[in-house]
Amino acid sequence: MNIPKHILPIIVLSQFFCTSLWFAGNGVMNDLKIHFLLDENALGHITSILQFGFIIGTLIFAILSIADRYAPSRVFFVCALLGALFNIALIWKGNNYTSILIFRFCTGFFLAGIYPVGMKIASDYYEKGLGKSLGFLVGALVLGTAFPHLLKELKGNLPWEFVLVTTSSLAVLGGLLMLVLVPNGPFRKASLNINLLAIPKIFKKQQFRTAAFGYFGHMWELYAFWAFVPIILKMYVEVHPETAFNIPLLSFIIIGIGGFACVVGGYIAQKVGVKKVAFISLLLSCVCCLVSPVIFSFMSPIVFVSFLLFWGMVVIADSPLFSTLVAQNAPLELKGTALTIVNCIGFFITIISILLIDTLRTYINSPTILMILAIGPILGLLALMKKSKH
Repeated sequence: MNIPKHILPIIVLSQFFCTSLWFAGNGVMNDLKIHFLLDENALGHITSILQFGFIIGTLIFAILSIADRYAPSRVFFVCALLGALFNIALIWKGNNYTSILIFRFCTGFFLAGIYPVGMKIASDYYEKGLGKSLGFLVGALVLGTAFPHLLKELKGNLPWEFVLVTTSSLAVLGGLLMLVLVPNGPFRKASLNINLLAIPKIFKKQQFRTAAFGYFGHMWELYAFWAFVPIILKMYVEVHPETAFNIPLLSFIIIGIGGFACVVGGYIAQKVGVKKVAFISLLLSCVCCLVSPVIFSFMSPIVFVSFLLFWGMVVIADSPLFSTLVAQNAPLELKGTALTIVNCIGFFITIISILLIDTLRTYINSPTILMILAIGPILGLLALMKKSKH
């Protein structure tokens, strides 16, 4: 079946534009603190509330099978529009701590109709070569996630509102592109009714559970690593005071390079196999977690940054591959629901690992706490190895 050549680039571009909403608040966090006189501990709550909104959104979308019952491109457009609206609401002069939390929660809620729905749209078009397609898609998510930090670097003397206006404008454009240029895919099978037993039905399949558990292990590490990249860089500078880093720029590069790894991993998976590449990537990121405290002893900043760049690639390269395995092993009429509920559980796990690391930092000011990130990959690897016995 010949798929129009513009489909994948449009899906990828739309995903990039819309997921820039994700860390737009983080990109202007210090400005929000100064402008609205927020307490220091408010910053962590503003970050976490968006993740929580995404979790609640994905749970409701999964229970109601939104992406399977309605045209996913329309769902994507409506959520992009509403996500952009709540994102730009942060520039309202009458904001206070409570209203900012509400707006970030709502932004996260509607991102549930963007990231997993974008993967659903791709799976409706690319039954074969789905790993490669989702590699591009998750790569767009990675760049979209890192993009607000780059915008902050580029804005120069422009006001802080520029970052929010730009990301919201891009999200609206991304939603429009998806609505106008990406109709229902040839492999879409609509689910006409709400099926409250859909989630238990999905998890009955052994291959699906294995893919999901691999993904959950990967998520334990991923967002905690992303969240603490600036702190990891600061910790190295504390150990080696003679070192000077441009931490915002380096953080963008270390996170952003993962987008390249997703694309490369997708191409390799076409030749080697999706599960095998996912396993190797998860294994390598697990090794990075375990050896990371040792790397702090290296005197060379180049070696340290090179290690973080490698970690930034392997920590995300398996994400589109696990999503591919999830989509391939879900019932055809419930692919959207399957991708959404797995995202929901995965992002709930990220909050636990982030809070655990953050809490331990107050008691143990040592790079050894990074080894805790290996727990998820180890459990994920065990799940994948168990599958190979069947």
